[in-house]
Amino acid sequence: MFVLGIDPGLTTTGYGFVRRRRDLEAIAAGVIRTHPDSPLTTRLLEIHRRLAELIVEHRPDAIALEQVFTNRNLQTAIAVGRAAGVAILAAAQHELEVFEYPPTVIKAAVTGDGAADKRMVATMVGRRLGVAPPSPADAADALAVAICHLQSLRVVGAKQ
Repeated sequence: MFVLGIDPGLTTTGYGFVRRRRDLEAIAAGVIRTHPDSPLTTRLLEIHRRLAELIVEHRPDAIALEQVFTNRNLQTAIAVGRAAGVAILAAAQHELEVFEYPPTVIKAAVTGDGAADKRMVATMVGRRLGVAPPSPADAADALAVAICHLQSLRVVGAKQ
């Protein structure tokens, strides 16, 4: 199974491709950055365009996305929701199934602690994949989303 994990954001969207054969393997990771002074439509189009290019280049089996949640800042949640929407659109255009996970579930899957901080997530992602802790944090978070999805498939498969 080959998964594209996405940590959506309007300014920075993280992405990470993880393959599970016998072990987990990081194939690619990085971030898509948009300029804060650009019009909203330009920023969303850039996120969509880059994700579509990555999907064509790497051909994942599925996409896993960090679920949008509202914490304190509603405007931030709306912006993240818009970025998540264009990610879902890119997946739909390539006939890929999308799976969404809350941040606490992702953190718990990777670190064992649903309240883990970003540094712990990056450290554990690196350990799970046998690489140095990924940087920047958005790329590490995207890899964590992919790992979470692959783990959830393994758990579901074990129960059947």
